[in-house]
Amino acid sequence: MTRLRIGTRGSSLALWQANHIADSLAKLHGVEPDLVRIRTSGDRLQSASVVQVNEAIGAEGGKGIFIKEIEDALLSGAVDLAVHSMKDVPTETPAGLAFAAITRREDPRDCLISRERLTLERLPQGARVGTSSLRRQAQLRHHRSDLDVVDLRGNVDTRIRKLDSGEFDAIVLALAGVTRLGTRDKVAQIFDEDLMLPAVGQGALGIETRADDAQTSGFVAALDDHETRACIIAERALLRELQGGCQVPLGAWGRIRKGELHLEAAVFSAAGSESVRFDEAGSPAEAEAIGIRLAQTLIEAGADKILRLAGRSVGRS
Repeated sequence: MTRLRIGTRGSSLALWQANHIADSLAKLHGVEPDLVRIRTSGDRLQSASVVQVNEAIGAEGGKGIFIKEIEDALLSGAVDLAVHSMKDVPTETPAGLAFAAITRREDPRDCLISRERLTLERLPQGARVGTSSLRRQAQLRHHRSDLDVVDLRGNVDTRIRKLDSGEFDAIVLALAGVTRLGTRDKVAQIFDEDLMLPAVGQGALGIETRADDAQTSGFVAALDDHETRACIIAERALLRELQGGCQVPLGAWGRIRKGELHLEAAVFSAAGSESVRFDEAGSPAEAEAIGIRLAQTLIEAGADKILRLAGRSVGRS
């Protein structure tokens, strides 16, 4: 029986995702996967802000802080494949690696978990809302400038525990992670796209392999979802064109409707007071071009200026 070593972070969510892929590969091909837990820079420095993590490891824009060590293990041959949340993956893939599959996407929207199950609209003035994402912070401030929106890092379990202990009145998380961990019953509100656009790649899992490992890539390819891949390609092309990392106030959502790829995106100032928002559509076969066109439209409307100012604001935090 073929044994496959799967590189993964050690959080509950990462292990769920890796086990999900391991079970799928075992059922499809009769292989025997082993999980190899790898601690990343983002995991080691959970008490620090993303900006501080970047400074500690020499990264920019939050790029790769949750996957760099896993990719290093993949390149060295210590593991055969890696399972990533696509929202954590930089737009540039290291030479020698490739994404053999992007699996069918879970609902990519964000959700609110709050004490007393209050929705965003019903939270009292000055309520303390936690999230580590500048994108979420900016959109929260855009709709509720009266809230005390503060940085909150840690895995899903840690964040919910801090909410339950009274440190926060509400927290914002990715619905996909909450669903995968079986805690969807805690959700007070699922944000529609008019209220909060999700992160690029949110809800999708990417399976990374060595480009020259034809056997492993072949096993993994059976898990690829073509529609999800097209949407993720468009979103990541948009992000790359805007030269953004995971810590920029950019929301984007690509969807297939009646055979056509629709991509919507918005850029916000850190305070949420300024924003530009547009959409683009076309054939899924032109996914990358759709993302680039939409990025150019956003830039022409002033998105690059907003992102530069937001980047300086993050650097001062």
